[in-house]
Amino acid sequence: MTADTGMRADAAHAIAAARRVRRFGAWYIAEHRFRNMRAYLQTVIVTGVGSPLMYLFAMGVGLASLVDANVEQNGLAVSYLVFVAPALLAMAAFEAAAEEFSYPIMLGFKWNPTFTGMSASPITPGQIIDGQVIAVTARLIVTSVLYFIFMLFFGAVPGELGWWTLVPAVLTGLAFGTLLMAYVATLESDSGQIAMVMRFLVLPLTLFSGTVFPLSQLPWFLQWIGWASPLWHGTELGRVLAYGHHEPVWLSVTHVAYLVALTVIGWMLARRVAARRLNR
Repeated sequence: MTADTGMRADAAHAIAAARRVRRFGAWYIAEHRFRNMRAYLQTVIVTGVGSPLMYLFAMGVGLASLVDANVEQNGLAVSYLVFVAPALLAMAAFEAAAEEFSYPIMLGFKWNPTFTGMSASPITPGQIIDGQVIAVTARLIVTSVLYFIFMLFFGAVPGELGWWTLVPAVLTGLAFGTLLMAYVATLESDSGQIAMVMRFLVLPLTLFSGTVFPLSQLPWFLQWIGWASPLWHGTELGRVLAYGHHEPVWLSVTHVAYLVALTVIGWMLARRVAARRLNR
């Protein structure tokens, strides 16, 4: 074989490899993110097991014993544990998404700019974002499944459609997380912005989204927070599936449409910001 023939063979092999990367780039990025997650896998597992065990025990054995004694006065048609369990499931996905779509994204863009190196290959900025979404979605599914298993153990899912509560939980995480990712992607440096999001947005939303008490018990001028929060929509939809919470069909459809819309908007915004940032 001549040198020229060998060079052509090498070039053809390189072109084929580039095409494969271009076609499956998002999955390569997801694999990279999975490998990074292995560094804190123990934390994910401990949190995934310890968090539902602690919260469900506290709600089911502690607080529920006080609330259930006055269930009629509080207007709840089910036990407090059954009422709050779908909210806790959605909150777990919500908080996990906030973690995964914040500092790791800043890491890839700024602190350890691996995204810059990735974009120098046939992988596009859009595929980098797609890979993040794929990997984080997988983590949200695992987190939600672990939480749901403990919900079953505590008898907090009486409805026949209970398994479907996993869907609104994951959607809740993605609806908020993709928007957060789009915001973080715009940051040239972090001088406390991400911490402020965690303290002044993530934490308040867990309290003002109809999670531990019905949204109707909030003053009317604060209820809009719940209506705008993806956590409220995911929680209410989870209650419909977990124990047959009564609400109009149009409202359930609105929950789904709202969560999907926020996910798509955040995802597309993050792709656009990444393309502008990595292609300049």
